[in-house]
Amino acid sequence: MNKLRIAVLIALISFVTISAQTKWTLDKAHSKVQFTVTHLVISEVTGQFKSFDANIEASREDFTDAKIDFSADVNSISTDNEGRDKHLKSDDFFNAEKFPKLTFKGKSLTKVNGKNYKLVGDLTIRDITKEVTLDVVFNGSVKDPWGNIVAGFKIKGEINRFDYNLKWNTLIEAGGAVVGKTVEMVVDLELKKSK
Repeated sequence: MNKLRIAVLIALISFVTISAQTKWTLDKAHSKVQFTVTHLVISEVTGQFKSFDANIEASREDFTDAKIDFSADVNSISTDNEGRDKHLKSDDFFNAEKFPKLTFKGKSLTKVNGKNYKLVGDLTIRDITKEVTLDVVFNGSVKDPWGNIVAGFKIKGEINRFDYNLKWNTLIEAGGAVVGKTVEMVVDLELKKSK
């Protein structure tokens, strides 16, 4: 009977240890949220959200059970052009006054091979939520000079801006759009393991 109790106790301790979620905080000084869209068919404009945050918890070292919540402040959008940024914040695009945040809530992070993963989750822009699949490269984790465990990720994906009612569009003489419909996203994240 004692052996059975010990076995059950060991199993419970192992389960609690395995399922304990570790919190990871975002190192904003070493993270970036960027996007690129075509302009006049022949060139590109790149912008970024300067204010963003993420809450990430995982119990596995490969992050495949990660709980991910991400948000960006629409009013922090920057394309290095004040007039364009003002237009992006208007109702033609994000309507920052009514919808000040865009959010992403992860559903699954699946390892494909090596460092490559697929991240599936719900992206909300304005009042529209759609499921998206993003490509993730997990560059691993290291101990920094101050004794912190740090993990690095690069996330890439594309969305159709019309799907999120970012509706403004004007055609040029050749027939193409002034602003392309496909938005490429590149997110670099550096996370620090909570002690």
